[in-house]
Amino acid sequence: MIVDTHIHLDDPRYDSDLDAVLFRARKEGVKKFIIPGADPKTLEKAVKISEHYEHIYFAVGVHPYDLEAYDEAELVRYITHPKCVAVGECGLDYYRLDGSNDEKAAEKEQQKALFCSQISLAKRYAKPLIVHIRDASADSKEILEYEHAAEVGGVLHCYNADEQLLSLADHGFYFGIGGVLTFKNARKLVNVLPKIPYHRLLIETDGPYLTPHPHRGERNEPAYTTFVVNKMAELLERSCHDIEKCTANNAAKLFKI
Repeated sequence: MIVDTHIHLDDPRYDSDLDAVLFRARKEGVKKFIIPGADPKTLEKAVKISEHYEHIYFAVGVHPYDLEAYDEAELVRYITHPKCVAVGECGLDYYRLDGSNDEKAAEKEQQKALFCSQISLAKRYAKPLIVHIRDASADSKEILEYEHAAEVGGVLHCYNADEQLLSLADHGFYFGIGGVLTFKNARKLVNVLPKIPYHRLLIETDGPYLTPHPHRGERNEPAYTTFVVNKMAELLERSCHDIEKCTANNAAKLFKI
């Protein structure tokens, strides 16, 4: 069994054929799905999808790009829902910072404050974190440690292969591996993969984004996690069955699904 721990099924690009997407996924052995929270405007849609399908779960959270949309009351409204399994995706993303140096510095501080708020929320309700980190490894690690995020643990979604983050495995964190592993320019992730503790690996798509080879350029979907499993099995010299079993067990432990 494969668990897709990060799939944006509430994205409009799945609206017309969601049943078909899920059917193809199940044919490939993908049996459980987690919709991360990114924008409160789509949260209710994610909740409804999770209520309609037995093995779909959701998280509540706000992506750092959507920090102005943060509404803690709206997240709290759904955080005790039986299908809510995490807080996030939350974190830091400095990739698209724009403006003067002062403006960039101000936005960094806003992102940090939002990240800290969601860590606090996760601890308050005993939910693991789904953490988004892009071009911000040092600050993210510092915040996770300072805020004692180890109390709830979580996953480093779309793990960026920065080795300074590997020590977070000792603080209850897992590492989400997706289609990037199959890219020709993924040398850094390919090299660091064996250094990740096996019992800390998770599978994800981040669909509709980051579609694995050989489907790059298409909409990503959960059925394509098999390409990630195959590549992971090749690199770690394990069977696909072993990879699926281990990562599914890891997902069950972290998200209690």
